[in-house]
Amino acid sequence: MIIEISQIFGWTATILFSIMLVPQLIKTVKMKNTEGVSITLFVIYLIANIIALTYAFLIGQTPLKIKYSLGITTSIFYISIFLYYKKRNNSEKNHQQNK
Repeated sequence: MIIEISQIFGWTATILFSIMLVPQLIKTVKMKNTEGVSITLFVIYLIANIIALTYAFLIGQTPLKIKYSLGITTSIFYISIFLYYKKRNNSEKNHQQNK
């Protein structure tokens, strides 16, 4: 079975787009800090992926369905981590100020 070059590019892009947020996820978890990260970026990314997933279903493109589903999952996961650490860091700051 010979794979067309367009399929190779399509799947490569799908993989890269799907993992592009992982380094930021890892950094946030390691640093336990969301300073300098724009939550707006991730919210817009989430909305765009939801719209694009709808489009992918309408045109029946499996690689796009996978890409956008992974994008939604990654976005939701990161937004959850962001809110957790933001709340945690704010709570620690308030606790230190009350001492």
